[in-house]
Amino acid sequence: MGNLVDQTVQVALEKFNALDEKITHFSSIIGLTDWDSKVMAPKKGRIVFAKASGTLRTEVFKLQVSEEMGSLLAVLTSSENSSLLDEITKAKVREYNEFYQKSKSIPADLYQEYAVLTAQANDAWEEAREKNDFERYLPYLEKIVDYKRKFAEIYGYEEHPYDALLDEFEPGLTVKRLDPIFSTLRESSVNLLERIQKSGNLTPDEVFEQSYDIDLQKEFNRFILPIIGFDMEAGRLDETVHPFAQTVNIGDVRLTTRYLENNVRSALFGTIHEAGHGIYEQHVNPAYEESVLQSGASFGIHESQSRFLENMVGRSKEFWHYFYPHLVTYFPEQLKNVSVDEFYRAVNTVKPSFIRVEADELTYNLHIMLRYEIEKALIGGEIEAKELPEVWNQKMKDYLGITPSTDSEGVLQDVHWSFGGIGYFPSYSLGNLYAAQILRTIQKELPDFFTHIENGRFELIQEWLRENIHQYGKLYTPNELIVKATGEELNADYLVEYLEKKYSEVYGL
Repeated sequence: MGNLVDQTVQVALEKFNALDEKITHFSSIIGLTDWDSKVMAPKKGRIVFAKASGTLRTEVFKLQVSEEMGSLLAVLTSSENSSLLDEITKAKVREYNEFYQKSKSIPADLYQEYAVLTAQANDAWEEAREKNDFERYLPYLEKIVDYKRKFAEIYGYEEHPYDALLDEFEPGLTVKRLDPIFSTLRESSVNLLERIQKSGNLTPDEVFEQSYDIDLQKEFNRFILPIIGFDMEAGRLDETVHPFAQTVNIGDVRLTTRYLENNVRSALFGTIHEAGHGIYEQHVNPAYEESVLQSGASFGIHESQSRFLENMVGRSKEFWHYFYPHLVTYFPEQLKNVSVDEFYRAVNTVKPSFIRVEADELTYNLHIMLRYEIEKALIGGEIEAKELPEVWNQKMKDYLGITPSTDSEGVLQDVHWSFGGIGYFPSYSLGNLYAAQILRTIQKELPDFFTHIENGRFELIQEWLRENIHQYGKLYTPNELIVKATGEELNADYLVEYLEKKYSEVYGL
């Protein structure tokens, strides 16, 4: 009987692994089309492109919720057979089973309508943002919100419908768990911001209020990428409206950034941020390639790697002690009277601003909490999409003390809702929280952490990240991974302490 059971499991495993590989191959091609549609595709072809992309996404969805997948998962998740699986296979089964159980009740035609809609909505969002015309985007957004409300009901939840969408990006996360974490972070951030503003101490950020040649910016970004750990032979850097990283496979990871002549910080830190995502994907164990495990553990863990590299490494004094002399060779006139310590203080300027991706490290979390509260209310039916410009502006005033003068610098600034990423935004602040906890741990294990940065020894830091986080891909859940890497579950205190220490020094509090 035992041999019969083993044979049944073996056959199921062979079919499951073949299906996993097929889905992963299709998903890689979808990733390539997503990148192309945002970076290279001419505008006139995008409508048909969106339909084709929607068709391919639907085919992948059908495979993920197919009768074959259901039958295979039933065999592999039974208590009798599950004990026969190795750790890697159990993780693959976990990932597919969670999606299958939530999504099997979504009709394929409904999913295809949604997939085509979100592909088309990106163009509508780009045009609306460019022309400062929220009404142009509103019909798409209303439909997306309607679909997400339907999906939340299909997925199921215990307390708040938004929980069902949060779970897509950070498994296990709920409003009940997130609210107190954000409350603590909000209170400390607002308090620190008030003390900075009352101090009257200013940073020399006027250094950025001048022209920086875009071609030279591009050269400098390409100079720093391989030094900080991004493999240019397994990736590339391009331009887009809204920076993102896209993985086609472990050997093909594509970064994008946005260049502004009068804002050198935008592309510089945007590139470092996306490199954090890209390096993570390049470092996943090659044994997981062509499987569901080849990506990061969660969006929050992924953001921890980009925020860690952008802020805790890229905005550190030691980072600029190493890179500033090089930057001066690219922009000698702009920086001729600016010392490295002045530049360090300038890149850590705290000033409430309208655009999230260009926000400073402290006020950034307030941008996320604003979006989190809006999304909760949208999915809960407390507000409707047409009310968003007014709600957005009021929350900006409440949280940051400023009011956008246009929707383009307000409610239209982010791409996420256009691709259906409702539930995504909390991942950014979770990333900051995880990153601070990782920093605490890495400093214990690498006491010379900042000395390595100052000496340009980024390979030592990346090796620690590869060993403790990157290599595992989706093998572990986010909670399992952060406990494995740091020895404890998520602890908000580390980010609060980090921000307090850093900005007290920068502003002489």
